[in-house]
Amino acid sequence: MDFSSVLSGFAVAFEPQNLLFCLIGVTVGMLIGVLPGLGPAATIAILLPITYSLEPTAAVIMLAGIFYGAQYGGTITSVLLRMPGEASTVVTALDGHALARRGEAGPALGVAAIASFIGGTASILLLTFIAPALAGVALAFGPAEYTVLALIGIFLVGTLGSGSLWKSAAAAALGLLIATVGLDPLLGTPRFTFGTDQLADGIDFTIVAMGLFGVGEILYNLEHRDRPQPRVPAFGRAIPGRMHWLRSRMAILRGSVTGFVLGILPGGGATMSSLVSYAVEKRVAKDPSRFGKGAIEGVAGPESANNAAATSSFIPLLTLGIPANATMAVLFGALMLQGITPGPGLMNDHPDVFWGVVNSMYVGNLLLLALSIPLIGVFVRMLKVRPGVLAPLTVVITMLGVYSIRNNAFDMLLVVGLGLLGYGMRKLGFEPGPFVLAFVLGSLLEASFRRSMRLFGGDVTEFVQRPVSGVLVAVLVLTVVVVPLLRGVRARQSAAAARVTAE
Repeated sequence: MDFSSVLSGFAVAFEPQNLLFCLIGVTVGMLIGVLPGLGPAATIAILLPITYSLEPTAAVIMLAGIFYGAQYGGTITSVLLRMPGEASTVVTALDGHALARRGEAGPALGVAAIASFIGGTASILLLTFIAPALAGVALAFGPAEYTVLALIGIFLVGTLGSGSLWKSAAAAALGLLIATVGLDPLLGTPRFTFGTDQLADGIDFTIVAMGLFGVGEILYNLEHRDRPQPRVPAFGRAIPGRMHWLRSRMAILRGSVTGFVLGILPGGGATMSSLVSYAVEKRVAKDPSRFGKGAIEGVAGPESANNAAATSSFIPLLTLGIPANATMAVLFGALMLQGITPGPGLMNDHPDVFWGVVNSMYVGNLLLLALSIPLIGVFVRMLKVRPGVLAPLTVVITMLGVYSIRNNAFDMLLVVGLGLLGYGMRKLGFEPGPFVLAFVLGSLLEASFRRSMRLFGGDVTEFVQRPVSGVLVAVLVLTVVVVPLLRGVRARQSAAAARVTAE
């Protein structure tokens, strides 16, 4: 690892402009985490047009801050109101709100903030040492390796993601289909353009992201606009006592490790990490019956895990060019819009961007720790703004942003169409995440596969005969065949155990 590049990254991160955008990003992220429904992926998608006028490093620092800042914000409403602003803080609500009801909201929020800071910072340190080594290995990748890697990313979305496997696969297949719209990358012939020049260049990623996440999520959330306003308990001083700290310190350590590992996996991410961390803490606890009734470990473990995962999910994006989740897919698109291709060459071609973004996370986590407690009252009052007021304003901003990209009214029609598609998918239980991930990876998959076939003279067995791609094929088979089989066996064992218990 080149330590001079790491140090120069701190110089980039501490530039006044980048510090400002880091502060803006984490503050917006906390706000989005507080407001249920919108989420970081939708917010980043809506803000993509703004990044055109920014320097690449400042733009990505701001968007990254929104992502990991949202993990902090979601905790506040989970503890105080049992209203998770983020999916990754759902588990926190179980014990966090129980603590709040018995007058310990302050210590619960304090432990959550400290655990989030430790988990995020530990993950950044590991990222600093692991990412260069992984990027060095990935430099040896060719078209064959990228073909298999893209397939692994797409299939892992279904096997590790939440929801129905076949619905995830169907959404991913639709994303791959949409990715083929436009001119053939090798032959230049039009595909699925329906005779219009408007689609000759394909569908821009910004339009897909803003339509599917922005407009689609807004339409879906408007159905739940009449939710009741819960009473906010007093939270007092957010300083944990000695007993809170003693009980939570090992949970923070275990959660940080769990979150870092699961965050790297495509389809894993902060939500899965928090769930696994909670299960681990309940398993190792001397008295598991305390969980759900106000166990501080049930707050500390998941909070350190989801923040560690939010940071480690940048590793496959920055080093391999493979988004680990839907938000990373949107960030992938943001980098491409800036003329920067995420992947093995990023560290060598754009070290200022790579290390500037990584080192800005240290600053961002410090800012979040400093802001999380003082702004609690402000964020809770934000919840009183009716969705019926916020939604139209957000749609107007989205449509203006889309039009400003190419000054093309046709793009606005596409966003509306994709927004309706996203709304329909959510209504029918199809997650938009696999769609976006497959759309992003579709171009890489097609171009790499067709180049590989030309290099191999049409011999598919070459994928197995090459050392690196052969190992990746084995991982792919493990992902597609073995993991679903194990999940099926585990489900049958659970069902059988439930029947025995019932009898």
